[in-house]
Amino acid sequence: MSEHSFSPAWRAQPLGRRGFLRVSAASAATVALVAATGCDTSTPEPVLPDPNLITLPTGDNGLLYSLYLLALAKATLYQKVYETPPTDLTTAERAIFSDLRDHEVAYRELLHLILDPNYLDPTKAAQLFPTDFAFKLTSFTLTTRAGVLAAAQQLEDLAAATYPVVVPLLASSTPYQRVLLLKAASVQARHAAVVRDLLTPGSFANDDVVDAAGQLKPKTPVEVNTALAPFFAPYVISVANLPVPVL
Repeated sequence: MSEHSFSPAWRAQPLGRRGFLRVSAASAATVALVAATGCDTSTPEPVLPDPNLITLPTGDNGLLYSLYLLALAKATLYQKVYETPPTDLTTAERAIFSDLRDHEVAYRELLHLILDPNYLDPTKAAQLFPTDFAFKLTSFTLTTRAGVLAAAQQLEDLAAATYPVVVPLLASSTPYQRVLLLKAASVQARHAAVVRDLLTPGSFANDDVVDAAGQLKPKTPVEVNTALAPFFAPYVISVANLPVPVL
């Protein structure tokens, strides 16, 4: 019987030399194909969400959250300076920082109330951020007048530069909110000017914050978020959902 012939009992018969080589070659090709395509029948590990990632919402709420974070940062700084002022801070300067603290606490509470109208009712209030979320002051030198003023200038410059960018992006038709934030933008600019003048007299219009035409150099929410990011670690704030300004 030829080795190419098929009989009803062909499965029970041993393979001839050519048949064995043919089957061996096919098996080797199959193994090579599986290896090349990286076939993996194992179940992939699920990708868990980052517990430290906080993504701000879209629209006006996201913009208001970004301003709230700034107010939280500044209120935290000024409260610390108020409680433990450096010894070389003058009496007049302590009074200024007391006023700055009062202003920023008021803005923080105002923005919190806008974001959560139930804020004043503990039984209904929402939690904007995790309970251990805080603005860290460890990278600042708050034991000297120069260190306090440098920290204040950093935060005030951010606020003064971003309010004029954020406010026009608000789509809300609620007039009182827009009026309040427009007034706040003016106050933020005055804060920045006062702090800069205390640190370096006459620097409130320096070319690092004002362009050649005398206009304030703006900062987008993304730029502000990048500047503040190290202070909120380990939490990471995403502003990817916020409107993009055209500057």
